Amino acid sequence: MSKLDQDLQRLALQEQLLQLERFDENTAWELGTRIKALCETRQVAVTIEVRRAKETLFFYTMEGVVPNNTEWVRRKRNVVELLHRSSYAIGMSNQKDNTSLPQKTGVSLNDYAEHGGSFPIRVKGVGCIGVVTVSGVPQREDHAIVVEALAALCGVALADVCLD
Repeated sequence: MSKLDQDLQRLALQEQLLQLERFDENTAWELGTRIKALCETRQVAVTIEVRRAKETLFFYTMEGVVPNNTEWVRRKRNVVELLHRSSYAIGMSNQKDNTSLPQKTGVSLNDYAEHGGSFPIRVKGVGCIGVVTVSGVPQREDHAIVVEALAALCGVALADVCLD
């Protein structure tokens, strides 16, 4: 099995396991501040956005982030809001199929970015109710930061869901 196929399997597992019991404004704050703390520990600067039903509940830009990261957040988030899958999984899947989101759906790259860092917020028994997005480091790392924070909130061992 190729590395890409392994990643796609792990990405599907992440989306299956990383589901919350509930999600409200306090959960959004906890998720956003957890991501901020992870990034401070790693000494990386990112923009963080947490949304529920297209309403922004948490937004933070760390010192050292370029203004364009806010635009990347918007474009990655649009992918998740459209397809209810992580932006990284969409990009990797399209890479495997030698296609792109614009080819498949007709959307514009001005508004959609199939790059890692945006992940659906799912509530058990409900489904996708929001999106968490990080932008500022390479896409695989953006994705990994979100997964680490969500795994902690969901009570899932990081080793069970992280990419190699």
